[in-house]
Amino acid sequence: MPERAAKDAAARGLAVEFVPRDRETGAPIVREGAALGVKTVVLRHRDGYVLVLVPYEDRFSWPKLRAVLGVNKMKLPTAEEAFAVTGYERGTITPLGAAGAFPVLADERLRGRAIVVGSGAHEVAALVDADELIRAYGADVVDLAPE
Repeated sequence: MPERAAKDAAARGLAVEFVPRDRETGAPIVREGAALGVKTVVLRHRDGYVLVLVPYEDRFSWPKLRAVLGVNKMKLPTAEEAFAVTGYERGTITPLGAAGAFPVLADERLRGRAIVVGSGAHEVAALVDADELIRAYGADVVDLAPE
């Protein structure tokens, strides 16, 4: 179990179930349709960093995201920079126990769903209620659906 993620979730009153990932594909092992896979994208902009939670299999709207943040430019940090600011490797990045206290944005398509997010470890993912995660991190819910 990813200790840092588990401690942070517990401190926030967020119930988390850690589920194994398939060794070959990296996909979380959950009953099909039981949870929406979600990626955490870390972005750098003029005011710092932000964590953005979006459906794993879907695209999202960069113009909408820039408008929400009030910026014209954003950048995906290098793998090294992402690790330095979150404490997690790409493919495992999550708000759960992230090293920095970054703002979190959640795509509105997550609302009312069970979701699977990174856990900070390659071997397991975190199964959580999206609405509870949004509450626990004070995430802003925004429309990021592609147009």
